[in-house]
Amino acid sequence: MKTLDDIGKGELIDLLNRCWMTHDGTWFYSCFQECGIEAANRMNKSAIRLLAPLETARLKKAAGFEKERIETFDELKELFELCRQLVIPDFMNGRMTFQEENVMHWEFAPKNCFAYKGIKRIGAIEGYECGVIYRLMCWMDSFGLKYTVEPEIDRCLMLTGDRCEGDFRYDF
Repeated sequence: MKTLDDIGKGELIDLLNRCWMTHDGTWFYSCFQECGIEAANRMNKSAIRLLAPLETARLKKAAGFEKERIETFDELKELFELCRQLVIPDFMNGRMTFQEENVMHWEFAPKNCFAYKGIKRIGAIEGYECGVIYRLMCWMDSFGLKYTVEPEIDRCLMLTGDRCEGDFRYDF
């Protein structure tokens, strides 16, 4: 049997994120069963919004980012890259890239977003309001950034097409 020292950093990050996302999914499913999709969406977004300032403060601390605010696009890219490695592991099937100035592009593998697959499995995809991009929006709000999201996200984009992709455009 392995000891904690035998478990690699990547394996540990993956394990903890899988456990967290399983908790998140089962919480959503329980709420959906008990209260319906509208209430589950509302409570999910409320929980995400309440968690974001705590989560981003902890991520900034772990990164050694001591400034009150992110002041430049380069600071955002550097901080976000660490955040991505810690809490957006490969099994989520998403990529975030910075291919042009002041823009972060996201995309999920066609019909392969972890949330899409889970919400579809529980039979709630028709009414699901995307919590994944909403979480990123709440992070950006907690970081104090001015931004727009294109396209605007409410429902799951994979509900009407194969792809989920778009851009966060920042005003630095």
